[in-house]
Amino acid sequence: MQRDIESCNTYNYGDATYWDARYVQEAGPFDWYQRYSSLRPFFRKFVPSSARILMVGCGNAVLSEDMVKDGYEDIVNIDISSVAIDMMKKKYENIPQLKYMKMDVRDMSYFPDDSFESVIDKGICGTDAPLSAAQMLGEVSRLLKPGGIYMLITYGDPTVRVPHLNRDRYNWKITLYIKSRPGFKKPGGISSSSKSLLEPVPITEKGLLPPGFVLEDPESHYIYVCQKMDGMMDVGDAPIDLETESVVYR
Repeated sequence: MQRDIESCNTYNYGDATYWDARYVQEAGPFDWYQRYSSLRPFFRKFVPSSARILMVGCGNAVLSEDMVKDGYEDIVNIDISSVAIDMMKKKYENIPQLKYMKMDVRDMSYFPDDSFESVIDKGICGTDAPLSAAQMLGEVSRLLKPGGIYMLITYGDPTVRVPHLNRDRYNWKITLYIKSRPGFKKPGGISSSSKSLLEPVPITEKGLLPPGFVLEDPESHYIYVCQKMDGMMDVGDAPIDLETESVVYR
């Protein structure tokens, strides 16, 4: 977790040069926030294995690899770092389910509208890096097919994420889930609550949690499941078979 906090305070966090240098120095794989094993229930509920998936800011994580091992068939991975992309292309050159492309999330015009059933983002954090959240989210909305899912995994709480996600032009139905950090235990060594992992947390349009709501883990991670409702009836929670105008990768 300390690595998450430190990196989110980095002023050049959205700079490709910074990430190229970092991936040269830290060539080993690294997954932000949560591994696939802990996120699997959400993926299996909301993202069909046959879906065409876009993984934004893929870095050198093994999330996509783990998804393919679990039966996912078509994942396009993009990142601003050419070093990361070249590394991952070489690593997975014999895995046809995985494609890697250097791309900036602010401009994904390479892809036509309605190109993907799902976009996975693990995860964006908002600081003062000069990346436009509106540009990125507009592109995500454009690329999603009607009924498609944008899943954002982040440490950003609803008060700073929902105002960006809940905009009329995206027409997303937003459902929030909260997950403790991997290995988190309550004081005294007690494991976290046995409450259903897939029980959504109600929020207001302004991103407020219910009165009196208390996080078991004060550094919990938030999972926003945003369904594109264009041309769709509200399907509720059934399976389908951010603080400023600036964001930064991760």
